[in-house]
Amino acid sequence: MARFNYVELPVRDIAQAKAFYAFAFGWDFSEFGPDYAATTSGDTDIGLNGDAAHWTAQLLPVIEVRDLEATLAAVEEAGGTITLPIFAFPGGRRFHFRDPHGHELAAMVSEAA
Repeated sequence: MARFNYVELPVRDIAQAKAFYAFAFGWDFSEFGPDYAATTSGDTDIGLNGDAAHWTAQLLPVIEVRDLEATLAAVEEAGGTITLPIFAFPGGRRFHFRDPHGHELAAMVSEAA
């Protein structure tokens, strides 16, 4: 069975992007050269691509979290911008935000959480 396991985001500043995601979500990154860093959890990972020659179209990655309100506060404190406040949807609640590079992402909790 196929499953979603990776999201790659184009970024202008690898260090800034790593700092944002480390602060907001507690993620650790491995370096793969001067223009690339990625989480290597073995689950769904995120890559930060600093090489503009290899950038692709943007998707809406959704990050599952334990505490939606605390995550919203951490995203704002880390320099993110909330684009859609917390709302309910079938199966849970979520909000959308832009990271400092302008990527739109969502953070969500499931109803079971």
